[in-house]
Amino acid sequence: MDFKQLSKKKRVYLVITAAVTAILLWAFVSARIITHDFNRQMVSGKQNEQEAIVKGVILTETKNDKKYWEIYGDTGHWHSQNGVAELDSVWVNFYKDNKVTMSIKSSKGTYDSKTKVIKLYKDTLIALDNGVTLNADKLTYVNSENPIVAEGHIKVRKDNSMLATAEKIVISPDYENFKIIGNTVTKVYEDKK
Repeated sequence: MDFKQLSKKKRVYLVITAAVTAILLWAFVSARIITHDFNRQMVSGKQNEQEAIVKGVILTETKNDKKYWEIYGDTGHWHSQNGVAELDSVWVNFYKDNKVTMSIKSSKGTYDSKTKVIKLYKDTLIALDNGVTLNADKLTYVNSENPIVAEGHIKVRKDNSMLATAEKIVISPDYENFKIIGNTVTKVYEDKK
């Protein structure tokens, strides 16, 4: 049957149907193009788990308008089933009285959204606001009421006046005191002016 032989009502219906189909096809293709940078894929063997790969991740803990910490990662992977963010090129700032009192740089880290535990590992450098710097293999932060524990190849420096090495260091919750543990060697230098 020829298109011209159809009734006017049927021709309008066919044109509208074709237009709606074209719009839906355009929307589907456009959505694919727009979201191509957001990788969301099913993790092999786990049907309900999804992984999101993101760039420029910032996580923050704030209670009663008081900031406790913030984490920045250049890139990260979010695992929905276990609620863990794996971060690369990590920077962490810890706050006291709305002022940064400790900053940490690490190659890798994780944040567990269920337990709220932060773990940093691989090339971890810690700087306290009192001029003390620490190097460690691994650092674990549980919450603002518990000490921070750093382990593995600990090196503590205070300006040019002290150098200490140890296996483990425990930093007080207020970030003002620390205890070094295990095969500790401390060297204190006198400033000769």
